[in-house]
Amino acid sequence: MSPAPALEISGDDPDQKTSSPENTSPKETKLLESAVDAWKAVVREITFARNDSIISADDDKDRKLSPDKMNTEATGVAENIDSDVVSNYNNGGGGKTISVLKPSPSVGVSLENLLEVPAGGSGKSGGSDNGSEATWMMDEAWRHLGESYVTYKGQRVGTIAAIDSTGSGGETLNYNQVFVRDFVPCGLACLMKADADVEIVKNFLLKTLHLQGWEKRIDNFTLGEGVMPASFKVIQDPDRHKEVLQADFGGTAIGRVAPVDSGFWWIILLRSYTKCTHDYSLSELPQVQRGMKLILNLCLSDGFDTFPTLLCADGCSMIDRRMGIYGYPIEIQALFFFALRCARQMLKPEHDGKELIERIDKRITALSYHIQNYYWLDFTQLNNIYRYKTEEYSHTAVNKFNVNPESIPDWLFEFMPLKGGYFIGNVSPARMDFRWFLLGNCIAILSCLATPAQATAIMDLIEERWEDLIGEMPLKIVYPALEGHEWSIVTGCDPKNTRWSYHNGGSWPVLLWLLTAASIKTGRPQIAKRAIELVEQRLAKDGWPEYYDGITGRYIGKQARKYQTWSISGYLLAKLMIENPSNLLIISLEEDKKIAKPKLTRSASWTF
Repeated sequence: MSPAPALEISGDDPDQKTSSPENTSPKETKLLESAVDAWKAVVREITFARNDSIISADDDKDRKLSPDKMNTEATGVAENIDSDVVSNYNNGGGGKTISVLKPSPSVGVSLENLLEVPAGGSGKSGGSDNGSEATWMMDEAWRHLGESYVTYKGQRVGTIAAIDSTGSGGETLNYNQVFVRDFVPCGLACLMKADADVEIVKNFLLKTLHLQGWEKRIDNFTLGEGVMPASFKVIQDPDRHKEVLQADFGGTAIGRVAPVDSGFWWIILLRSYTKCTHDYSLSELPQVQRGMKLILNLCLSDGFDTFPTLLCADGCSMIDRRMGIYGYPIEIQALFFFALRCARQMLKPEHDGKELIERIDKRITALSYHIQNYYWLDFTQLNNIYRYKTEEYSHTAVNKFNVNPESIPDWLFEFMPLKGGYFIGNVSPARMDFRWFLLGNCIAILSCLATPAQATAIMDLIEERWEDLIGEMPLKIVYPALEGHEWSIVTGCDPKNTRWSYHNGGSWPVLLWLLTAASIKTGRPQIAKRAIELVEQRLAKDGWPEYYDGITGRYIGKQARKYQTWSISGYLLAKLMIENPSNLLIISLEEDKKIAKPKLTRSASWTF
């Protein structure tokens, strides 16, 4: 075996190009083979061991080797293979390289243990733990994903939301449309599989960009120029006898709310496409540069805000119905931060690009400070809030948002473990939404919005509260559910968002890929492995439902569509990353040291 060509990257530098090692000697080749084999043995024995229960801290410590010991055992040449190496798709889908995934600076050295599997090992085969059962499930998932493809003028441009056209009540509703947020895990799965399918992702990015340029009018009001569609569908025009696109910018959505997250997901997927293919020509197209600028100008426009967070209405994201997330929801803030960092890598400084990049840098600095300080909750911080005083004035105020300690819900005192923490759902004047939202917390880890200590604490919390957040079918979109009078007031008596159902504490298999990515990045893949094993017991047998109901996710959702495309792609994406951890680099970001850190301290009176 000879070393395969490698792609060298630096975490946040889009201008870094490819290079290949040349003229490797037979002796070096033999040493590299020995090192790779040694590392593989360690990974198989330690990192990917099957976990029937959460490994205790002492057991985990005993089973892990220090990086120094690993380097010694790996024939003393580990330094030759510890490099920034990712999969090589050769700008269109070629073979993969056997390589070592460089650890993220934000989470320490644990990712050094994760190796890429040989070519073909992350394709359509399942994991070895479940044998033929997992292989069959992977094959079925790829088949169903292929059935969901939507074509427009002979080109595949996306995937419909669900293959099941019957569902509850026999109506297709809008499940026959291509949703921007739904396609992201589908597109990522296409990029990560062994024979990467990059064309469908490229077509999707260009078609949605074309739709962005349409005039967006709801009733008599015109939306901002940068708004991306929530979804689109291909229809046959009987008059012109040809296919046409029909886009929805929120005008037909529940509550008539425009999607804030669509533009962010589009930028994130564009960066993933560029990272995977090293095809910089797409992101450098004038129309693509303009599309990014329109989205960012919409979000970075000056106003009356005193916070760097983005003000949003209910129903503007994955939770697209009234659920009390109005204000500054963590999901949108994390996606906003992620999109800002992705756009900063791809924007060209020509024309007004340099000024926009400077605005992005300032916003990233302010946003990270705000979220890391005011949204973070652990046992210590909860105790501080419990002792807050109200009606404080001046810059020396500790209770900056004038939150009344009596507003802390009773469930939180039992839920908060001594070990662990998370970003709460919302912070605004006189209000803290203490609910747990998985998407926002996992995106915070992937984008490095969370500090290294916070990323570790989030994963600690998931392990400590496994039964509450994971249960029998991963994963809870929000915890806990709204019930009784609170449900009536907050949701407007929404009959679909009843307790422990749909957005109100329901379990969504699509979120598995986010948990997997966060687990790998924090060096704890055993968390993802355990969740994947739970999914493999039921998801395919139940017909790939959209969501599950019940406090532990035991029951198929009462109005859930089956053969939900993002449930299928969420599983595929999780498997592709856990089997080949270097795929994480397609979606994850490293800490950007070029962005200045804030010099402010929270307050001179912050500590008691």
